[in-house]
Amino acid sequence: MKKIDKKIADSYFRERTRLIAICLVIWFVVSFGVVLFAESLMFTFLGFPFHYFMGALGSILVFILLLFVNAKVSDSIDRKYGIDEAKNKQLSEGKVFDH
Repeated sequence: MKKIDKKIADSYFRERTRLIAICLVIWFVVSFGVVLFAESLMFTFLGFPFHYFMGALGSILVFILLLFVNAKVSDSIDRKYGIDEAKNKQLSEGKVFDH
């Protein structure tokens, strides 16, 4: 199997880690930040108090949106580094591939 250059692998890992960290920060702010600052978020959004809306529905919608954004950005990072679905399947099955 052809080896991947360490600099490229490190760069790929750094980008993927940064993406995960950004998604986790957004998730934390939406899920827990709204609860922590509920008193200061006393305004109406779609007919409900904002903190209630985010606790009941908004945080779930943001989580689902984050899943789609993560998938799209992950695919673009994979393409940037020359990793696609066929290569992922070959690698996971332990098969050799050539560039």
